Amino acid sequence: MNFTLQLLLWYGKNKRNLPWRLTKDPYRVWLSEIILQQTRIDQGTPYYEKFVAAYPTIEDLAAADEHDVLKLWQGLGYYSRARNLHATAQTVSRDYGGNFPGGYDDIRKLKGIGDYTAAAIASICFDLPHAVMDGNVLRFLSRMFGILDSIDLPATKKKIQAIATENMDHLNPGDYNQAVMEFGATVCTPANPGCNSCVFNKSCFAFSNNSVGKIPKRSPRATIRNRFIHYLVLTVTHKGTDFIYLNKREGSDIWKNLYDFPSIEAVPGKKEHLLPAADFSELMQSSMPEFLEVSGQYVHLLTHQKLHARFYHFHSDKMVELPYILVLLKEIHKYPVPRLIDRYLVKMQHV
Repeated sequence: MNFTLQLLLWYGKNKRNLPWRLTKDPYRVWLSEIILQQTRIDQGTPYYEKFVAAYPTIEDLAAADEHDVLKLWQGLGYYSRARNLHATAQTVSRDYGGNFPGGYDDIRKLKGIGDYTAAAIASICFDLPHAVMDGNVLRFLSRMFGILDSIDLPATKKKIQAIATENMDHLNPGDYNQAVMEFGATVCTPANPGCNSCVFNKSCFAFSNNSVGKIPKRSPRATIRNRFIHYLVLTVTHKGTDFIYLNKREGSDIWKNLYDFPSIEAVPGKKEHLLPAADFSELMQSSMPEFLEVSGQYVHLLTHQKLHARFYHFHSDKMVELPYILVLLKEIHKYPVPRLIDRYLVKMQHV
């Protein structure tokens, strides 16, 4: 039995029942693919369901305020995905009458859609024979066909892309692409793959050569940079109402249009642990409200960074004029914040 037929038969018997597999609506397939970039299925599925409930069509998403889209996305990280999702919905609504373009090249031109996502949408929704290439596919096919070069190299990815394309079922490209991804995600996993019960264990190069743990090869990882952030949490009570200051992040920041607190980044080796209250004097200008407490350290991992954060809570019983955004403390839950800030707010019972 050839590779493609065996793979499709396996998929027919073993595919997971996932909500976006119940439709060929390109909006919902696209939405699932964007959410599942850098996100596990168990984590991403509730977000997919929330988005579909809030924005049943791409035109509903296009009409939404970016603030609300970011708030719904909160906790998934890589927030450029949400901003691009919203921008592309507006493009499709404006330029294509709300109908997702049906050609690979037109799909690929949309903001936030790369080769992989374009191939997934084109094959699943429009039956176009474009092979997908994600981490699951790279791992599975490199083990299966004995690709020994680092999969980080463009030449290696091109080689595996050719293998995926050569084995594609042109009559059923959508199922083929989903099958090869599903097999990598559930059987040919990074750690503890199910080799003994694998339908390909008699023909798999890595299994036959006792090299499953050595394939795929990867280039050395980039060094993780440690950063030490000290956040100023300033609450104000005015006429019996509690307020809190927020900082809206702008520019090309990965947290663009999210909210956090005013902050100071410490120089490594000098101020990593605690800051004296006076160090916030520049942020607070001439005001020095009452210092209440400093939090324990919060550690937050980004792709190439490790953030070490502490939160310093100050309070004033009169209004303080600062160049930040003053919001009602009881409404802070309405503002989209990075996961790091959300963890602090939840622990302090502010949300």
